[in-house]
Amino acid sequence: MDNLKAVKQIVRWVIVGLVVSGSLWLLFGTVSRVRSPYSMPFELWYGHWRAVLILTGLFTLFLLGFTRPRRRVEWRNAGLSIAFFISLFTEMFGIPLTIYLLAPLLHLDPWAFGENESHLWAYLLARLGLLSLHRGVYLVMLVSIGLIAAGLGLLAAGWATVYRGQGELVTDGIYRYLRHPQYLGLILIVVAFNIQWPTLPTVLMAPVLVVMYIQLARWEDEELATFLGETFLEYAARTPAFLRCGRSLPPQVMLEPLITTRDVAAPEDVTTREQG
Repeated sequence: MDNLKAVKQIVRWVIVGLVVSGSLWLLFGTVSRVRSPYSMPFELWYGHWRAVLILTGLFTLFLLGFTRPRRRVEWRNAGLSIAFFISLFTEMFGIPLTIYLLAPLLHLDPWAFGENESHLWAYLLARLGLLSLHRGVYLVMLVSIGLIAAGLGLLAAGWATVYRGQGELVTDGIYRYLRHPQYLGLILIVVAFNIQWPTLPTVLMAPVLVVMYIQLARWEDEELATFLGETFLEYAARTPAFLRCGRSLPPQVMLEPLITTRDVAAPEDVTTREQG
C-alpha cells in the first residue's frame, strides 16, 4: 500500500511537470516571437487533433489527480471543468467554432484568423489601435501564463500540504493564508485560459465554474464546522477562504444545519483523508 501511494504521488508530480513544462514552452515561444509580426496561418495552426487529445488528457489527469472528487457535487464540478478543457483545446487546436461564428460578424473570412489573430483579446486590442497584434499576443500570453502558473502552484502546494497532514485539520503551509487554495487555483486557471484563448463555450462556462467552486468551498466550510466545531471556527475566523478581502461568513452562520440531501464527508481541500 505504501508503495502504491508513492507511485501515485510520483505520477501526480510527473503530470504537474508536464503541464508546467507545456505552459513554459508556450510562454517562451511567445516571447521569442514578440518582435516578429509573423502569424502561423489558419490552415497550419488548426486541425491538430493529437494536440487536442494530449492537452485535454493531461489537464484532465491533473484535475482528477489533485482534486480527487468523491461526492456527487464534486464529480459535477469536475465534469464541467473537463468539459471546459475539452471545449478549450478543441477550439484552440482543432476546429475554431467561435472564429467561424465571429468572422462573418466582422465581415471577415475565417481563414484570416491565424495563430495570432485567434488570440481574440489581442485581436481586439489591435482593432482598437491600442497595441500591435503581436504585442497584444505577448501581453495576453504573459498575463495568462502567469495566472496559470499561480493556479498550478496553489493546486500543488495545497495538495502537498494536505498529503502531509495525515488526517488532521491542516492550518500550516499555504493553509495558513487561505482555506481553499486548490479551488482558488482552479478559478485562476479558468480565468487565465479565457484571457489567453477565449471561446464562446468557455466564456459561458467560466462564471458557472467560479460560482460552483465558491459554493463548494462554502459547503465544505459548513461540514468542517459541523465535524470539528470550535477548532475549525477559530481557524476560519483568522483565515480567509480565498482572498484577504473575502473572509467567510461569521462562525455562527457556518453552524447552520447542513442541507440533508448532500452527502456529508470531510473535504480534502482543508482536511486530509487516506491518500490511497
